[in-house]
Amino acid sequence: MTSYLGSSARLAVMALLAFMLAMASARPASMRILPRAAPKAPSDDPFYQPPAGYESEAPGTILREREISVAFLGLIPDPVKAYQLLYRTTAINGTAIAGVTTIFVPTSAKKDRFLSFHTAYDSSATICNPSYNYQLGAAQTDIISSAEQLILQVYLLLGYIVTSPDYEGPDAAFGPGHLEGMGVLDSMRAVSSFKTLGLSSANPMIVGTGYSGGAIATGWAASLHPTYAPELDIKGWVQGGTPANLTGTLVFIDNTLFSGFIPAAVAGLAMPSAYGAELNPIINGILTAKGAQVLETARTTCAVGDILAFPEMSLLSTEIQSLGDRLLYQPTIQQILSKNMMGVNKTETPTAPVFVYHATQDEIIPYANASTMVDSWCSNGASVKFTTFATGGHATTEVIAIPDAISFVEAAFAGKTASGCSKNTELGSILNPIALGVELEPILTKLIDVLAHLGQSDSNVKQNLNVLNEVVTW
Repeated sequence: MTSYLGSSARLAVMALLAFMLAMASARPASMRILPRAAPKAPSDDPFYQPPAGYESEAPGTILREREISVAFLGLIPDPVKAYQLLYRTTAINGTAIAGVTTIFVPTSAKKDRFLSFHTAYDSSATICNPSYNYQLGAAQTDIISSAEQLILQVYLLLGYIVTSPDYEGPDAAFGPGHLEGMGVLDSMRAVSSFKTLGLSSANPMIVGTGYSGGAIATGWAASLHPTYAPELDIKGWVQGGTPANLTGTLVFIDNTLFSGFIPAAVAGLAMPSAYGAELNPIINGILTAKGAQVLETARTTCAVGDILAFPEMSLLSTEIQSLGDRLLYQPTIQQILSKNMMGVNKTETPTAPVFVYHATQDEIIPYANASTMVDSWCSNGASVKFTTFATGGHATTEVIAIPDAISFVEAAFAGKTASGCSKNTELGSILNPIALGVELEPILTKLIDVLAHLGQSDSNVKQNLNVLNEVVTW
């Protein structure tokens, strides 16, 4: 693999690797630091409730703010300043809703810019919100955002302020692109106006990044930026493993090991802030008793729990809903899914440079859908660097691409990204210096296997650190 990292980025990646290794070898006895009072779940925390009259505020207006303590796995304090903002954003139907974003501020932070990091929490339950899982003492309900917090660290080591929004909004609506995109852009507006940060500009430079489910938020924020929030000084976007076409992804993973993502997306699309008004009457009319139980589980469970609960489940089966394989041809469902395809409308074309990367062997998100999105954006005048990874699967590609992602972020902030579109293929499996990602695929597979034998009741990371340590050292 060819990667040209600056010395600061290379040191940051090395530091991240060292940190990951330290985390992997840590034993539960070293993870006992807890606050006096554990944070409340979002459904019980008054901070998440917007004040009366907030609907009249402009999108991106800060409604509440607080300083918090953040931690890895809820147990190991992250030695940075951290804040959370409740801000006004917008539902699919244009009405006001509120979202929360978490801000990480490193020592000697660069004050003219920040990075927006969109973690792949891929869940339709508010207990899975990153804003909750990041907090010291929080029960680790979402292992994905906890793991991606390690990647977030590299940007802090490079001196960037990082904000990570709950882009799914107050309902935890997983899947609806326009809602997630607006949630990201309004988070950027809120952070830009947050005076406690002491930003040197009222319009700071911004780069957005996200992988997998986080790439839904990233890709749609990039698409909506020119029309919804054109005043933001966004210098670039980084998105990998992009679910550019929800229909394509659904068909791709239906009845596979990863089919648990599907009920979470159905639940997300049917949330009140998304397409609930149109979708719920149809869903309620066609679900079987088993299907209703599946959907109810998806409304209360995080991504890993969904995967463990519903492997090799087919949404297109009459065991789940009465339409069977005709489900995708139901007019309202077909219309909603068509609205969630990136690159269809020319007006939804990114104007800031985009780095897109995807593995041809991705077993969760179809490569062809991402490639089609890139071709559409390029034909509409976008500047896109598209890197194809010919080795590795979905999980390892996120790790393998870290150096390239960092390089693009730094180039975007420096105004040195190339204009126009380019495509390249990476064939090597050696990461510089952490491209052992491909070789780690068997370990990740074993992790899934171990978790599958644990059962849902053992999904809490704190209760299973001994199992995770065994997997890491396998």
